[in-house]
Amino acid sequence: MAVWVKKSECVGCETCLDVCPIGAISMSEGIAVIGDKCNSCGACVESCPHGAIKSDASDRKADISAFKDVWVVAETRQGNIRSCTSELMGCGRGLADALGQRLCAVLAGKEVSSHAGAMAENGADIVYLMEDKGLEEGLALPYVRAITDAVLEKRPAVVLFAATPFGRELAPRVSRRLGVGLTADCTGLDIDPETKNLLQTRPAWGGNLMATIISPDTRPQMSTVRPGVMKALPAEPGRKAEVVQLKVNIKPEDQRLNIQELKKELYKHVNLTEARVIVSGGHGVESKDGFGLLEELAGLLGAEVAGTRIAVEEGWLTPDRQVGQTGKSVCPELYIACGISGAIQHSAGMMGSKTIVAINTDPAAPIFAIADIAIVEDLFKIVPELITALKMKEGEN
Repeated sequence: MAVWVKKSECVGCETCLDVCPIGAISMSEGIAVIGDKCNSCGACVESCPHGAIKSDASDRKADISAFKDVWVVAETRQGNIRSCTSELMGCGRGLADALGQRLCAVLAGKEVSSHAGAMAENGADIVYLMEDKGLEEGLALPYVRAITDAVLEKRPAVVLFAATPFGRELAPRVSRRLGVGLTADCTGLDIDPETKNLLQTRPAWGGNLMATIISPDTRPQMSTVRPGVMKALPAEPGRKAEVVQLKVNIKPEDQRLNIQELKKELYKHVNLTEARVIVSGGHGVESKDGFGLLEELAGLLGAEVAGTRIAVEEGWLTPDRQVGQTGKSVCPELYIACGISGAIQHSAGMMGSKTIVAINTDPAAPIFAIADIAIVEDLFKIVPELITALKMKEGEN
């Protein structure tokens, strides 16, 4: 959102100087000047008693009732629909039902029409199909053009993206071109029953609190959602949806980048958001060698190893293994928390686990409040015993 001062209407009252939270406004020859630090929060626009401060969002406040439906932007990888899309469809279905509107899947790519049936079975009422050879996986700009044009044509009320590397590149570009806000990295979405605004919840202040954000005056309301925090609904075999083909109008400036070569990294781990069993460690694991013990347990369980932010900061784990508000949100069948106190920053990322086993020497550790099985003991005693028991069982088989 751009903010500017209409000089002919500014009387130099300096009200805007007092309300700007970051000091981005100054006076020059009796006229307010918006500085480079402006983050487009809009506080000055609303507070100016003479209406001299304008924004490009002002024109969008007139008729939000014209915007209908909930959109989920599907994401593919190597020709397959990603699991994060199914999670978004489950979330989107609930939002659409709460609004009494339709859930629409947006399928864009080179050859994606074969996925339309799966989108219908995952809850879509409409599948918007955009196929073009210029829509190559990994290149954001052509997708930005296609999705922006589609939003301008169809005017959805809500647009959801997965907070994947590609989604995090795509969504901000689309929101900027539309001149609307974007709430990034959401962990919860709901509909206000009275106003019908989208309630967008995300971590704030370094994960120390959860903020709920609304966009009451602009449409569409846009969010990126962390993979692993929403639940995919069971597919409904045979469910049908209307398939609508949309025109794609990619321009030369959208093709400034091209992929020269793809190199696949040999990666032995499963993505944490898709893991069925996770063995996780915190400050109590004490060292990288301590995590070697957890690796051994995980190997016997067919599990993935994860940890808290402190484990990553100490260099015991790589950043992709971090669980929590500043890491990944997971929902495995079994989550074994070793030496983890249970601070909200971490707990918020794993509370969706089906079964939580906590091992900690502190009986007052917050992790025990959410654990299904609590073991008040030294992990360096319990984990070796588990390893021994699993090896014995393995030998019996």
